[in-house]
Amino acid sequence: MLFRQLFDKETSTYTYLIADEVTKSAVLVDPVLEQVERDLQVLQELGLTLRYSLETHIHADHITGANKLQEATGCLKILPEHANYNCADRKITDGEILQLGGVEIKAIATPGHTDSHVAYLINKVSVLTGDALLIRGCGRTDFQSGDAGTLYDSVTQRLFTLDDNTLVYPGHDYKGFTVSTIGEEKLFNARFKGRNRNSFIELMNNLNLPYPQKMTVAVPANQTCGHIS
Repeated sequence: MLFRQLFDKETSTYTYLIADEVTKSAVLVDPVLEQVERDLQVLQELGLTLRYSLETHIHADHITGANKLQEATGCLKILPEHANYNCADRKITDGEILQLGGVEIKAIATPGHTDSHVAYLINKVSVLTGDALLIRGCGRTDFQSGDAGTLYDSVTQRLFTLDDNTLVYPGHDYKGFTVSTIGEEKLFNARFKGRNRNSFIELMNNLNLPYPQKMTVAVPANQTCGHIS
């Protein structure tokens, strides 16, 4: 398996390139519009064919590159089953497996940050957690039908039940971290360690964070897979 972690500095967003090295079939997870040319260059350099553009959720902090990637490569745009969109070629459901040659990508519904968030377990050894679980943190729950109690359940019952050695690759990082493990996050993630569901809800409901700068533009654009009229 070929695996690359790509970073957008402006929004601190990670995009993930995953490919089967035999068939050269590839998927990009959470692509960023401004980084499409970079992503296409990497695909070309590595001799890969992009089959899918895959989203963890409808983003509020950046515009997806899915539409532009499809125009350039013909890839299929895949979004979570219950997300509010009108542009996907295919929806992915909880437990569904996307196969790329010898690479298995399993969808794990992890709502809470948004009401339709999905994480992706790669070959049972790595998990792309999107904004549900960050390294030593988690995504906010105060817009896009987010719900703190639902996020607590998703992380503790769906992600923290994975093997402790499972590598955690988040959708964002703001402190310079690139990878963690499920075991590490259970031990050191202050959002969850020592907190029950009620105390987590209280914490999340009192963060008082400013809204993302691009939110008013990003959300409607992402509901059309990044198409900007």
